[in-house]
Amino acid sequence: MPMQLSSIDTQNLRLMAFDVDGVMTDGRIYFSPEGEAIKVFNTLDGHGLKKLAASGVTLAIITGRNTPMVAKRAADLGIAHVIQGREDKGVALADLAQQLGIAASETGYAGDDEPDVSALDWAQLSFAPANAHDCAKAAADHITERRGGEGAVREICDAILAQRSPA
Repeated sequence: MPMQLSSIDTQNLRLMAFDVDGVMTDGRIYFSPEGEAIKVFNTLDGHGLKKLAASGVTLAIITGRNTPMVAKRAADLGIAHVIQGREDKGVALADLAQQLGIAASETGYAGDDEPDVSALDWAQLSFAPANAHDCAKAAADHITERRGGEGAVREICDAILAQRSPA
């Protein structure tokens, strides 16, 4: 059964930000023999993000790690707002929203662990994947049925789009 949102949740949504590890990926980090970190992204999630952006929602990535592959993935998806190396994700989200002239009441966030809780609390609309840590689930408004890296982002995008679409 798809996640159900109320129209109040999405009708004014202008900014939707996502954590990477555990939300856009399954949280695992692979290392090449040369020591390069490798992340695996889901193409279903990517298509959902493109559709959400096409609907007029500004997308952002806020992550605690700093890796070139996140910048590459964001560029591939047309996500202009990428904040890396930030553990204070609530502050990062509030700063970005202020720069864009967007209120907390028009902002959403998806995160999966303790560093995400401040952003989950600050945003009007918040999500945690099914396999998120309990602290993130407690802070989130909605829990996805799918796990991070396994379609959770697409589930979020589809739920928002379904609510925003005319009946």
